[in-house]
Amino acid sequence: MPAPGPLSGITVIDLTRVLAGPYCTMVLQDLGARVIKVERPGRGDDSREIGPFLEGADGARESAYFLSLNRGKQSIALDLKDEADRAVFERLVAGSDVLVENFRPGTMEKLGYGWESLHERHPGLVYAAASGFGHSGPESARPAYDMVVQAMGGIMSLTGTPGGPPTRVGSSIGDITAGLFAAIGVCAALFERSTTGLGRKVDVAMLDSQVAILENAIARYQATGEVPGPLGSRHPSITPFEAFETRDGHLVVAAGNDALFSRLCETLGRPELAADPAFASNALRTENHEPLKRALESTLREQPSAHWLGLLETAEIPCGPIQDVAQVLDHPQVRARNMVVSVPGPDGRRLEIAGNPVKLSGVEDPRSRDAAPRLDEHREALVREFSAAARAPGRDNRELGD
Repeated sequence: MPAPGPLSGITVIDLTRVLAGPYCTMVLQDLGARVIKVERPGRGDDSREIGPFLEGADGARESAYFLSLNRGKQSIALDLKDEADRAVFERLVAGSDVLVENFRPGTMEKLGYGWESLHERHPGLVYAAASGFGHSGPESARPAYDMVVQAMGGIMSLTGTPGGPPTRVGSSIGDITAGLFAAIGVCAALFERSTTGLGRKVDVAMLDSQVAILENAIARYQATGEVPGPLGSRHPSITPFEAFETRDGHLVVAAGNDALFSRLCETLGRPELAADPAFASNALRTENHEPLKRALESTLREQPSAHWLGLLETAEIPCGPIQDVAQVLDHPQVRARNMVVSVPGPDGRRLEIAGNPVKLSGVEDPRSRDAAPRLDEHREALVREFSAAARAPGRDNRELGD
């Protein structure tokens, strides 16, 4: 069961699979909600078949990808075209607060469980749908994966180096941003329900979510009429604000104002750069970013990254090393913030995964989490619990808010 949190007492029916939807319900579970994962009989969530895999002592193979997104949830396998399973599903819905699905629009309606139908029967239910293109618009029925919306949503046009090939962002931000926005929508709908007693439909599109995070790119296009393109690691309107080469690699510096730039030049032993009229303001530094980078790197290449990072940190200039995943997981700040937690793996060892970045006062942030469920692991217990709940008076969520 989830650790106590602000969503304690909230039960979520999770019909989602792969990433966008499971990420949303993972966030809700981290905030205290109980998540019941409804999966397809036989196969379950598609991500159960996505590697890398861990081998259990009994020879069973489990996906590390699935484990990382579904820890602490419960699983029941239901065929929503089977009458007996539909009866079980309807009891689950009647005793729950939130339903999250990431089917293509129209799928739930064909099953008889679309928003209109469920809202009529269970007015207090919050219904969240995360899909590629949303539940309206001329392309709403199109299928989508992360790569598709990264391409169509503009983020790939901004990623990579000038003149280089189209480059996908290294993390699946098409799915993840949709999952985050869906979780925000669910929390907002639950807050409103606490006063009205009524649920809302939360409709989140992966494409919309990519447009929402274009921030500076849209602002620049509107202000200048120029279509933004890839700039490597460089910020389009703040300079110096990018990765720089050193003797043994690279580091990043983000000198976001005149005072920081002046301090950077002093720290590097190049005070003449701060006095150069070509670099007198952020606008001029951005206009002349290439000669400025050459000048800074001519000095930075004289010493290894660790040397410069020590000086820059002492001078309180925003900077950092470029870390790989292993270095991130071992970083003392990451560990101190409990951003590496463990779950039981099928082979008996603990698997380290990312923790919950939302730290709430007075709410426990445990260093270990419950295991991800085996397919249909909780069927018997859930059927027994929700059958009993269906017979108890006042249990249906339509009475919430009374």
